[in-house]
This record gives sequence, structure tokens and C-alpha cells, in this order.
Amino acid sequence: MADSIFTKIIKGEIPAHKIYEDNLTLAFLDIHPKTPGHSLVVPKKQIDQIQELPDEDYQAVWMTVKKVSNRLKDVLSPARVGLEVMGMDVPHAHVHVFPFNNMEEYRRIVDIEAEPDQQQLADMAKRLAF
Repeated sequence: MADSIFTKIIKGEIPAHKIYEDNLTLAFLDIHPKTPGHSLVVPKKQIDQIQELPDEDYQAVWMTVKKVSNRLKDVLSPARVGLEVMGMDVPHAHVHVFPFNNMEEYRRIVDIEAEPDQQQLADMAKRLAF
């Protein structure tokens, strides 16, 4: 299987705005955020679907999701932190973690063709990194 874009980020071949990393997981900002702070949590093992992860990696992903959720809540003070596991866009298990204040923000559909605001992402990464 060819390396996914997330594996390339993990290997350092593609830059990303990282906010958290441990031995098994990586969290970084989505370049097309639903809301500011929208992050992705990925296992370092490239496995297509989250339920196919070995137990240790599955548990590590969810522990990182919890850490990132709490960090978003502490730094950005949203009404809620949303979680989504879709798995259709990249064949590498991942969880979307994003702050939101209302259902309009939760349901927002982003323009993935838009040019990412790298400065805004870099500034947010500095605020969220831990």
C-alpha cells in the first residue's frame, strides 16, 4: 500500500501544524478547518479503518482524542467539542476533533479547494501545542 498523506506527514515528508505527538499517535490541524482549531488525530500505523487498529493503537488514538478535546476546550472555550470518524477521504484511520458553539458550525461543509491560510494555522498551532 502506498503511503497516505498522513503517513507522509508522520514521516516529515509533508509539513503539518502539529499540536501533539507521542509514540503511537499524532495530532495536527486540519488545513481546511470546519472551525478554528479543527484537528485530526491519527495513529502512526497506516491502517485504513479505525476498527481495524490493534487494541493498543486504538486505545492510544482515543486517549489522544481526549487530550486534544480537553486542550481545545481549555484554550478556545467552545460550547462543545465535536468528534467525527468518517474515513472516506484518506485511507488512514483518523478522528476529526473540532470546537463548535452551535449546530451551524457543527454541520459546516468546508471548501477543500480553498487555499489554506498557513499563517492562521501556524498561529493556532502555537496556541494549542502541548
